[in-house]
Amino acid sequence: MAHAASFGELEHVRKVFEPEALGRGAREPLVALDDASFAFAEGELVTLLGPSGCGKTTLLRIIAGLISSSGGTVHIRGRPVTGPQPDFGFVFQTPNLMPWRTVLDNVLFPMEILRRRDAAARKRALELLTMVGLEGFGGARPHQLSGGMQQRAALCRALVHQPSLLLMDEPFGALDELTRMEMNDLLLDIRARTRATVVFVTHSIAEAVYLSDQVLVFSKRPATIVERIGVDLGYPRSAAMRYTDRFTQLERQASRALGVLHGNAAQTAAA
Repeated sequence: MAHAASFGELEHVRKVFEPEALGRGAREPLVALDDASFAFAEGELVTLLGPSGCGKTTLLRIIAGLISSSGGTVHIRGRPVTGPQPDFGFVFQTPNLMPWRTVLDNVLFPMEILRRRDAAARKRALELLTMVGLEGFGGARPHQLSGGMQQRAALCRALVHQPSLLLMDEPFGALDELTRMEMNDLLLDIRARTRATVVFVTHSIAEAVYLSDQVLVFSKRPATIVERIGVDLGYPRSAAMRYTDRFTQLERQASRALGVLHGNAAQTAAA
């Protein structure tokens, strides 16, 4: 599936966990991903949508180079991904901030790893903290921040080295609904400012539709992509957009692909 203008290309990616990797007396291999093939453009926000445990996080970690696939290929900017990439950023489900470090020092940690912690890096970190509404909190410790504020700091940490690709694994799933919606808007704002390319994992249909340029709907494990949904909502996105007919149609299309609409409801969604 060659696409000349593609930023990222995945072809027939498969992941099988052998019994010894599963523990607890497992005797049979576990097929986590059966076949995943898709492409995305630079600057695009792509969401991997599917039920919990279907293999979305496994695929995200393969794209990141954190684990290897059992088959298939991943190319980013024409380069095969065979291990961790210094120009990728990763935001986990939990902030994972180091409690003994200040917020600013947590944000600057990737620059230390890359041996690029200097005045320019500090300036970049402070600009990011201001961008996400954490101006003045650089000297605070993580325990002094709310959950939403901690995740904002984690987002800054993932962006501080100006990654070519930002990978996000259900980063807002543990937040209350209002904070989650605020973080959705913040991510879209940051994406507009930085022109970041993003692959985002969620099991929230509304979140997937609101954030994305394209939604890839996954089946239950072993996961395959059952539908690609192009989201034709305009920018900038706003809370009012969530209540439009088109938004509802896209939610229904995703619901049908997930198998959570049946009978008359599915027929209505298809109309």
